[in-house]
Amino acid sequence: MKKIVLLLAAAATLTFDSCKKGPEFIYSTETVARRDITTSVTATGTIEPVTKVEVGTQVSGIVSHLYVDYNSQVKAGQVIAELDRTNLISEVENTRAMLKSAESDFAYQTLNFERYQALYDKGLVSANDFDKARLAYNQSKETVVQRREGVKKAETNLGYATITSPIDGIVISKEVEQGQTVASSFNTPTLFTIAQDLTQMRVIANVDEADIGEVNEGQRVSFTVDAFPNDTFEGVVSQVRLEATTTSNVVTYEVVITASNDDLKLKPGLTANVTIYTLELRDAVAVPSKAFRFTPSEAMLNEGESIEDAPQKGSKVWVKEGPVLKAYIVEPGTTNGMLTEVKSGLNEGQEVIVDVTSTEIEVEEENAQNPFMPHPKKRDEKKK
Repeated sequence: MKKIVLLLAAAATLTFDSCKKGPEFIYSTETVARRDITTSVTATGTIEPVTKVEVGTQVSGIVSHLYVDYNSQVKAGQVIAELDRTNLISEVENTRAMLKSAESDFAYQTLNFERYQALYDKGLVSANDFDKARLAYNQSKETVVQRREGVKKAETNLGYATITSPIDGIVISKEVEQGQTVASSFNTPTLFTIAQDLTQMRVIANVDEADIGEVNEGQRVSFTVDAFPNDTFEGVVSQVRLEATTTSNVVTYEVVITASNDDLKLKPGLTANVTIYTLELRDAVAVPSKAFRFTPSEAMLNEGESIEDAPQKGSKVWVKEGPVLKAYIVEPGTTNGMLTEVKSGLNEGQEVIVDVTSTEIEVEEENAQNPFMPHPKKRDEKKK
């Protein structure tokens, strides 16, 4: 009887152990290797020519001739349009006539003043008459100066009737047609917009206030445009503007990016999807940053495993060497949140632990119920 009880207990223990085991810990590792560590900021912007000049007119009149059109190549000083000169020529002739009249009056007042001065010196005229003659002389002299300036202004306005290009470039916008009247009473009307060199373009990108602190001049930029979705264009940050723009409570700052456009694919006005690389460290020995956040404990050890901690303080990563989880003190460098540079403390090829998971292993019985274990009776048998 005693042997039967012992056999039953042993069989029960064997059956329980074969059905369920304790948790097993599995360590996830990453190799210490050379990687590129980068961070970037994204934004959208508009492509513009680096130098763009709006050509207007300072005088009013009818556009009598247009010598250029859209996409016309122009040189500095080249005549690109002319206004009707009829009224302007008339103004020049009128001011010249007024100048001659003033000069004639000045000649008379000069002689008159000299006569009065001679008579006054002899005491033959009163001081009051002499002062009147001197006043008339001075006023006539100032009138001559005024009329000369009027002639210069009229001649200058006549010259403004001939519109010339201020720079070498290409016409990208034309705002008037031949025969149209332009008025410059309150502001200068724009006739043409000329871009100096379309082989050099710039992108005006709007960067969010949360990212602008990372953006600096000289950083590399890549961007795409919808017109050429398979092409990636390169540029450089040339300016970070300090003026903020607020739209719908969103604050952004303008960042100017210069880019080469030798193939002339980039056109003024295109929308660019910009990536600014705020950090670029190439071919650096690095590990995932979460390796620095992993710390083992006795509760996560498998049977036969142990922990070997480092005696000194510092940034630690853990390496599984056989049954031992060993700590290494390392000197971390640049990080982008996902990867961290390792300046010293580890060698390339080592495997560092970044995470641990546990699993409960269920072992199914293979008809392993012990024949000596009691079985519950079926209902039908109980009824009997």
